[in-house]
Amino acid sequence: MAVQDKIEIVEALNLYGFALDAHQWDLFDRVFSEDVVAEFGPAGAAWTGLADFKRSSAEFHETLDSHQHTMMGHLVHVDGDKANAFSYGNWLLIREGAGGGSTWVGTGWYDDELIRTDRGWRINHRVCRLMSWRGNPSVPQPNQEHKPDTKTHIMRDHSEAGR
Repeated sequence: MAVQDKIEIVEALNLYGFALDAHQWDLFDRVFSEDVVAEFGPAGAAWTGLADFKRSSAEFHETLDSHQHTMMGHLVHVDGDKANAFSYGNWLLIREGAGGGSTWVGTGWYDDELIRTDRGWRINHRVCRLMSWRGNPSVPQPNQEHKPDTKTHIMRDHSEAGR
């Protein structure tokens, strides 16, 4: 069963990027728990609750002309009805007409805690950290709760600090 659990968890992790890029916000229901806590360093914000997270994600991403989110390098550990997952991410944001270039590319990681629900595995707590970026920093513009933060993080430092 552990292999099937891991397959389902990786599917949920990958579905997140698809939901963002396709603007299919209802797919977040298949990725996150209702009481999710989502801490996004690159957004300079955190959300508690799926409804607020979906709304805010839509508000920010709908201001862009295009974007692509890629998740990879998944590591999954299942312990009964709880799991931890780690993934690397790449984010390409495009805003035409932004002075200084139309693209911003970020790389970083997702550190997730998941729970098994009666509807399948859901992310209950997500921490996203930015590792590097390049391009035009004005492409990810502030919008509602989003206050883009280009502070980069070194995974080794987080590991040594026990995070």
